[in-house]
Amino acid sequence: MEQISQFLPFILMFVVIYFFMIMPQQKKAKKEKEFESTLKVGDRIITKSGIHGKISELAETTVVLETMSGKLKMERSAISLEMSASLNKKA
Repeated sequence: MEQISQFLPFILMFVVIYFFMIMPQQKKAKKEKEFESTLKVGDRIITKSGIHGKISELAETTVVLETMSGKLKMERSAISLEMSASLNKKA
């Protein structure tokens, strides 16, 4: 019983870290994956690096963006969920 009480603070720390750090990060990653899978041609998006554009082509893991300076091919994971959502709310 004494050994369990010595490890109790470590167990509690792990539980707190899990609920305040790991679980929210997993939820955010799941939302981003869902967002990436719902993209379609014609969607206006903003990348994580701040590039604005409209999707002109979709592939399994990449997108082709039409920007003011031409077309760019990039990974779907480079698209920002938060910034794209705020852009589409304004429009």
